[in-house]
Amino acid sequence: MQTQSDETLMAGILERDARAFEVLFERYADALHRHVGFMLHDEAAAHDVVQEAFLRVWLRAEQWDGRGAPRAWLYRIATNLALNHLRTVQRRHEVPLELPPDADGDEDMAGFVPAWMIDNATLGPEAVVERSEQRMCYRLAMARLPEEKREVFRMVHELEMSLRDAADALNIPEGTVKSRLHYARRQLARDWRELEAGS
Repeated sequence: MQTQSDETLMAGILERDARAFEVLFERYADALHRHVGFMLHDEAAAHDVVQEAFLRVWLRAEQWDGRGAPRAWLYRIATNLALNHLRTVQRRHEVPLELPPDADGDEDMAGFVPAWMIDNATLGPEAVVERSEQRMCYRLAMARLPEEKREVFRMVHELEMSLRDAADALNIPEGTVKSRLHYARRQLARDWRELEAGS
């Protein structure tokens, strides 16, 4: 059986085809959960955001104009919902800067700090301690970034999205993605050096 394109599935959803909706859900639910999970650091909230994103796809399928990729539209919905959640949380209380409870597990966090920010020459007998400190510095530096720059950085470096896909997901020009990414890299590198110097 030939795999249906996202566009074909969206056409089915517009006709209230439940099977087309199920296929689209199965195709993207896990990836979307990882995407919003990086943003929220809260499994329950990430689950809720993904469910809400797909509910909106089902209820408002006509809002997809057919010009962009359905995947980018879906990511944009989930990203906006996740950002709305973060804003709500921040209004209630300050978001803690501590690492999440499971952050001590190297297998989950091993790739958390982008390779370009780690000086491999520093890894020695005390690598575990150093990596833990690097992760903490990274999280603190990320928390200092403006929200829109932080999100672009995460999409490109943590989710390994292309600049084009990130631009589509955020509904902004690719040039804006490049600009935000450049700013984020410079700011992170500067804050990273300051945090390491102070540790």
